[in-house]
Amino acid sequence: MKAIWKEVASLCFYLAIILGCTYLLVNYAGQRTQIEGSSMQATLYNGDQVLVDKLSYRFREPKRFEIIAFPYRYEQDTYYVKRIIGLPGEKIRIDAQGTIFINDEALEEHYGTETITQPGYASTPKILAEDEYFVLGDNRNDSVDSRFAEVGYVRRSEIIGRVVFRIYPFRSIGRIK
Repeated sequence: MKAIWKEVASLCFYLAIILGCTYLLVNYAGQRTQIEGSSMQATLYNGDQVLVDKLSYRFREPKRFEIIAFPYRYEQDTYYVKRIIGLPGEKIRIDAQGTIFINDEALEEHYGTETITQPGYASTPKILAEDEYFVLGDNRNDSVDSRFAEVGYVRRSEIIGRVVFRIYPFRSIGRIK
Protein backbone atom coordinates (compact mmCIF):
# COMPACT_ATOMS: atom_id res chain seq x y z
CA MET A 1 0.00 0.00 0.00
CA LYS A 2 2.86 2.35 0.85
CA ALA A 3 4.44 1.72 -2.55
CA ILE A 4 1.24 2.72 -4.37
CA TRP A 5 1.07 6.03 -2.47
CA LYS A 6 4.70 6.64 -3.28
CA GLU A 7 3.99 6.06 -6.99
CA VAL A 8 0.93 8.35 -6.91
CA ALA A 9 2.90 11.09 -5.13
CA SER A 10 5.73 10.75 -7.63
CA LEU A 11 3.32 10.94 -10.58
CA CYS A 12 1.61 14.03 -9.09
CA PHE A 13 5.00 15.67 -8.58
CA TYR A 14 6.00 15.10 -12.22
CA LEU A 15 2.62 16.33 -13.47
CA ALA A 16 3.00 19.49 -11.39
CA ILE A 17 6.45 20.11 -12.89
CA ILE A 18 5.12 19.58 -16.44
CA LEU A 19 2.16 21.90 -15.83
CA GLY A 20 4.44 24.53 -14.27
CA CYS A 21 6.85 24.42 -17.22
CA THR A 22 3.97 24.59 -19.69
CA TYR A 23 2.55 27.62 -17.88
CA LEU A 24 5.93 29.38 -17.97
CA LEU A 25 6.44 28.63 -21.68
CA VAL A 26 2.97 29.74 -22.72
CA ASN A 27 2.94 32.92 -20.65
CA TYR A 28 6.54 34.08 -20.84
CA ALA A 29 8.35 32.43 -23.76
CA GLY A 30 5.85 31.87 -26.56
CA GLN A 31 2.28 32.32 -27.67
CA ARG A 32 0.15 30.69 -30.34
CA THR A 33 -1.79 33.14 -32.51
CA GLN A 34 -4.19 32.50 -35.38
CA ILE A 35 -4.13 34.74 -38.44
CA GLU A 36 -7.50 36.17 -39.40
CA GLY A 37 -7.84 38.04 -42.67
CA SER A 38 -5.63 38.59 -45.67
CA SER A 39 -3.50 41.55 -44.58
CA MET A 40 -0.25 39.52 -44.41
CA GLN A 41 -0.63 37.58 -47.67
CA ALA A 42 1.59 36.30 -49.37
CA THR A 43 3.59 35.55 -46.21
CA LEU A 44 0.78 34.44 -43.88
CA TYR A 45 -2.76 33.42 -44.81
CA ASN A 46 -6.17 33.44 -43.17
CA GLY A 47 -6.36 30.49 -40.77
CA ASP A 48 -2.59 30.07 -40.36
CA GLN A 49 -1.51 29.42 -36.79
CA VAL A 50 1.83 30.86 -35.75
CA LEU A 51 4.12 30.90 -32.74
CA VAL A 52 5.15 34.24 -31.31
CA ASP A 53 8.58 34.40 -29.65
CA LYS A 54 8.06 36.52 -26.52
CA LEU A 55 11.67 36.30 -25.31
CA SER A 56 13.83 37.81 -28.09
CA TYR A 57 12.78 41.40 -27.50
CA ARG A 58 13.70 41.18 -23.82
CA PHE A 59 17.33 41.01 -24.97
CA ARG A 60 17.32 43.13 -28.14
CA GLU A 61 15.28 45.70 -30.01
CA PRO A 62 12.95 44.81 -32.90
CA LYS A 63 14.47 45.09 -36.38
CA ARG A 64 13.12 46.34 -39.69
CA PHE A 65 11.14 43.73 -41.68
CA GLU A 66 10.50 41.46 -38.68
CA ILE A 67 6.89 40.34 -38.27
CA ILE A 68 5.49 41.22 -34.86
CA ALA A 69 2.33 40.62 -32.86
CA PHE A 70 0.71 43.36 -30.79
CA PRO A 71 -2.73 43.72 -29.18
CA TYR A 72 -5.73 45.17 -30.96
CA ARG A 73 -6.65 48.18 -28.84
CA TYR A 74 -10.40 47.72 -29.04
CA GLU A 75 -10.88 44.01 -28.29
CA GLN A 76 -9.26 41.92 -25.59
CA ASP A 77 -7.32 38.77 -26.56
CA THR A 78 -7.14 39.90 -30.20
CA TYR A 79 -3.77 40.59 -31.81
CA TYR A 80 -2.50 42.24 -34.97
CA VAL A 81 0.33 40.64 -36.90
CA LYS A 82 2.26 43.11 -39.12
CA ARG A 83 5.73 43.75 -40.52
CA ILE A 84 7.98 46.46 -39.05
CA ILE A 85 8.85 49.06 -41.69
CA GLY A 86 9.83 52.15 -39.68
CA LEU A 87 12.03 52.24 -36.59
CA PRO A 88 12.09 54.72 -33.67
CA GLY A 89 13.28 58.20 -34.62
CA GLU A 90 12.90 57.67 -38.37
CA LYS A 91 10.93 59.90 -40.73
CA ILE A 92 8.29 57.95 -42.67
CA ARG A 93 6.43 59.00 -45.81
CA ILE A 94 4.54 57.23 -48.58
CA ASP A 95 4.20 59.19 -51.81
CA ALA A 96 1.31 59.19 -54.31
CA GLN A 97 3.03 56.44 -56.35
CA GLY A 98 3.11 54.16 -53.29
CA THR A 99 6.83 54.42 -52.64
CA ILE A 100 7.83 54.18 -48.98
CA PHE A 101 10.47 56.68 -47.87
CA ILE A 102 12.55 56.30 -44.71
CA ASN A 103 14.47 59.48 -43.85
CA ASP A 104 13.81 60.75 -47.41
CA GLU A 105 15.31 57.64 -49.07
CA ALA A 106 13.18 55.11 -50.95
CA LEU A 107 12.92 51.84 -49.03
CA GLU A 108 14.23 48.77 -50.85
CA GLU A 109 11.91 45.94 -49.90
CA HIS A 110 10.08 43.04 -51.53
CA TYR A 111 7.42 42.15 -48.98
CA GLY A 112 4.55 44.27 -50.29
CA THR A 113 2.53 42.43 -52.89
CA GLU A 114 1.32 45.52 -54.71
CA THR A 115 1.70 49.28 -55.04
CA ILE A 116 0.20 51.17 -52.11
CA THR A 117 -2.91 53.10 -53.20
CA GLN A 118 -3.83 54.55 -49.79
CA PRO A 119 -0.90 56.16 -47.97
CA GLY A 120 -3.20 57.33 -45.15
CA TYR A 121 -1.39 59.25 -42.39
CA ALA A 122 1.92 58.55 -44.08
CA SER A 123 1.09 60.78 -47.06
CA THR A 124 2.82 63.57 -45.15
CA PRO A 125 6.16 63.00 -43.40
CA LYS A 126 5.89 61.70 -39.85
CA ILE A 127 8.76 61.28 -37.41
CA LEU A 128 8.42 58.32 -35.08
CA ALA A 129 9.01 58.87 -31.36
CA GLU A 130 11.84 57.01 -29.62
CA ASP A 131 9.53 54.14 -28.70
CA GLU A 132 7.36 53.93 -31.84
CA TYR A 133 7.36 51.57 -34.82
CA PHE A 134 5.61 51.94 -38.18
CA VAL A 135 4.07 48.65 -39.32
CA LEU A 136 2.45 47.51 -42.57
CA GLY A 137 0.70 44.36 -43.71
CA ASP A 138 2.31 42.62 -46.70
CA ASN A 139 -0.99 42.83 -48.60
CA ARG A 140 -0.71 46.62 -48.56
CA ASN A 141 -4.10 47.51 -50.04
CA ASP A 142 -6.02 45.09 -47.82
CA SER A 143 -4.40 45.93 -44.49
CA VAL A 144 -5.32 48.16 -41.58
CA ASP A 145 -1.93 49.20 -40.24
CA SER A 146 0.10 52.23 -39.11
CA ARG A 147 -1.28 54.29 -41.97
CA PHE A 148 -4.66 54.41 -40.24
CA ALA A 149 -5.92 55.69 -36.86
CA GLU A 150 -7.30 52.28 -35.86
CA VAL A 151 -3.74 50.98 -35.49
CA GLY A 152 -1.43 54.00 -35.61
CA TYR A 153 2.17 53.70 -34.53
CA VAL A 154 3.02 50.74 -32.33
CA ARG A 155 4.79 51.52 -29.08
CA ARG A 156 7.64 49.29 -27.97
CA SER A 157 5.75 48.34 -24.81
CA GLU A 158 2.81 47.06 -26.91
CA ILE A 159 4.84 44.52 -28.86
CA ILE A 160 4.08 40.99 -27.63
CA GLY A 161 6.86 39.39 -29.66
CA ARG A 162 8.21 38.26 -33.00
CA VAL A 163 6.30 35.83 -35.22
CA VAL A 164 8.82 33.06 -35.92
CA PHE A 165 7.14 29.78 -36.83
CA ARG A 166 4.00 28.56 -38.64
CA ILE A 167 2.50 25.51 -36.93
CA TYR A 168 -0.62 25.12 -39.08
CA PRO A 169 -1.53 24.23 -41.80
CA PHE A 170 0.79 21.25 -41.64
CA ARG A 171 1.73 21.48 -45.34
CA SER A 172 3.21 24.93 -44.63
CA ILE A 173 4.76 24.22 -41.25
CA GLY A 174 8.12 25.87 -40.73
CA ARG A 175 10.13 28.94 -39.84
CA ILE A 176 8.85 32.28 -41.08
CA LYS A 177 11.53 34.21 -42.90
